[in-house]
Amino acid sequence: MEPINIVNSVITPLDRKNVDTDQIISKEFLKRIERTGFGQYLFYHWRFDAEGNEIKDFVLNKPEFKDSKILVAQDNFGCGSSREHAPWAILDYGFNVVIAPSFADIFHNNCFKNGILPIKLTEAECDEILEKGLEKPYAMEVNLEAQTVTGEDDAVYNFSIDPYYKETLLNGLDEIALTIKYEEQIAAYEEKRIAF
Repeated sequence: MEPINIVNSVITPLDRKNVDTDQIISKEFLKRIERTGFGQYLFYHWRFDAEGNEIKDFVLNKPEFKDSKILVAQDNFGCGSSREHAPWAILDYGFNVVIAPSFADIFHNNCFKNGILPIKLTEAECDEILEKGLEKPYAMEVNLEAQTVTGEDDAVYNFSIDPYYKETLLNGLDEIALTIKYEEQIAAYEEKRIAF
C-alpha cells in the first residue's frame, strides 16, 4: 500500500447521492482475481452508452478532470453490496481521496484497507465544494497529518479520522504489513510454544 499524506489535485465533482457499489463497479466486471485493472470500469454505465461510446457530459469524461486524485460526492457514498472491488476500481482509476458527508460502513472500512482516504465533511461543506468544482476546475490540498482540506481559494475544512487508520495510511501499512511489524515477537512466541 502506498503511503498518503499530502494530495494536491483538481477535484472531480460527482454531485450524486446514494452512489452504490454496483454503480461504482458493475457486477459484469467482477471476473478478475487481481486487485488491478478495475479502473477502466469505474462508473462504466454512467461513462459509456450501450454502444461503448463516451457520454461527453459525464464528469469523469471531461478532460479537465482527467488526472484528478480527489473525488467529491454527496451523502451515503458506497452503499449497496459489500464488494471490495469498489475501492479497488476507485484507486485503480487514480483517486486517492473520496470526500462525502457520509459513507456506507463496509465501503468506508474497505477504503482504509486499500489505501484510500475517505473524508467525511458536513453536507453544507460538500455542497460548497461541489458548487465550486462544478463552476470551474477547483484544486484542493488534502493534508492527512494536519487533517485539513484546503481549497485554492484558501477555504479550509477540518476532518476527523480514527488514529489507527491515520497511522496505517500515513505509513502505507495494510493489515499484513502491520502483522509483519511484530515478526520478532511472533517468532519468539512460536519458539516458546514449541518448547512446551
